[in-house]
Amino acid sequence: RQFYQRARRRKKLIGNFQNDLYDQCLQFYGQPPLENISLTEFETFAVERLKLLKTVENVGVSCGKSSEQYTKKLDAEISSLNFPHRGGISEYEKRRKDHISHFILRLAYCQTEDLRRWFIQQEMDLFRYRFNCLHSKHKTDFLHKNNLKYETVSAEEKKNLKDKLIASSYGLSGTKVEEHDVYKVPFQDALDLVRTRKVYLLAGNAYIPHHEIVTIVLNDFRTRLSKALAMTARSLPAVQSDERLQPLLSHLSHAYVGQDYSIQKNIGKISLEQIDALSGKSFPLCMRHLHKALRENHHLRHGGRMQYGLFLKGIGLTLEQALQFWRSEFVKGKVDADKFDKAYAYSVRHMFGKEGKRTDYTPYSCMKVILSNPPSQGDYHGCPFRHSDPELLKQKLQNYKVSPSGINQILELVKGMHYQLACQKYFELTHNVEDAGFSLNHPNQYFTESQKLLNGGRDIKKEVDMSQRSQENPASVTHPSQANSKQAHEEMGDLDSFFQDE
Repeated sequence: RQFYQRARRRKKLIGNFQNDLYDQCLQFYGQPPLENISLTEFETFAVERLKLLKTVENVGVSCGKSSEQYTKKLDAEISSLNFPHRGGISEYEKRRKDHISHFILRLAYCQTEDLRRWFIQQEMDLFRYRFNCLHSKHKTDFLHKNNLKYETVSAEEKKNLKDKLIASSYGLSGTKVEEHDVYKVPFQDALDLVRTRKVYLLAGNAYIPHHEIVTIVLNDFRTRLSKALAMTARSLPAVQSDERLQPLLSHLSHAYVGQDYSIQKNIGKISLEQIDALSGKSFPLCMRHLHKALRENHHLRHGGRMQYGLFLKGIGLTLEQALQFWRSEFVKGKVDADKFDKAYAYSVRHMFGKEGKRTDYTPYSCMKVILSNPPSQGDYHGCPFRHSDPELLKQKLQNYKVSPSGINQILELVKGMHYQLACQKYFELTHNVEDAGFSLNHPNQYFTESQKLLNGGRDIKKEVDMSQRSQENPASVTHPSQANSKQAHEEMGDLDSFFQDE
């Protein structure tokens, strides 16, 4: 009886904690979730938040974060993914998912500096958007709830500084000065606003209008999240020792949530004679680079063979064609036909699920290419936008007749670490379209969209939108179970062993 009483008290305590935590659509994620959830819900929440953050990244680069179009697009996307984004009536389940999913991705994205940097940037952009959507009262409530006690300028001081505040602050009128709070903070806490000359400075303090306080709050959010990720990274070994979670977390940092390209829709429709021509017009830069290296050197090391071989399988090469393709190229180099059959043919058949565990292996997604197995000297695999020196990338783009202005746009995206968006811009420039009409997540998606465009196989915008919506709709995504994730990880490792060079 005492046990049940304690359990009821704990349940009531957690319930009160959650109701208090979820009374607003925005939070600093200072308190981790306390409840138990299933592994299925764990992965579903994580994948849906990953979709949300990728959407935030894509919309931010394509629309500009201060534009009206940015707000409209994010409004629609966040609503469709069933996450909270505006104040008002409580949406308990949405806020619960938002809270739990944030902490799950912390576990997955605390592992390396690149992952942490990407996660912090997308979470900051999402926070900024949500904070700006709040009504003035809800903003004030949020500040008070999180003990963000910025010094408020007195009515008398506002009156004395009124003209200077209006002259120094963008979008501030006399009425707004009187009606809304103005905050006084040390100028070093408002460097972004000082740099853009949006605030009045006096005696080492910056005077922040109410509508600009998001910049200060955002700096606080970034500091807290950065510290939290560092702490999470230190405790990660304990979490990874749980065999249920380790494969899920490893999968999430490289997760691809789009179409499954292991299902060959065009099997047998592409001849070997077409590959050279297709590589020049429909291959993404990473595969074009691999194809060129293979033709020139008549050999690729195991990383390149895996990346390129699975891509070719995904665009429609049959097992017989793949064996013929690799054999014909390798025998032009230092490998004779007998050695190929003994050392390499097995790995090609294995890739097609005809040897070993009989697993039908999946072509690599962009995230996997970008984040796993970086190329070393003598390798040609990887993502050129991520792994190439900017000057070498520039020369490569010049050789492929990309315009100087186009090259600058691509290099700017690379500088901002938007590697998939850089590849999407490459698609637009090489296909002479203003808007690709899709969010690029997979090399085989690049090929498919290119062929549709070149062959007039799509009804310009409608078909793309419907296809993209089906990819981004959480209900349409089949989430692999924890066991399947672990199995896939083990199987890909098994395949790696067959591709090692002698």
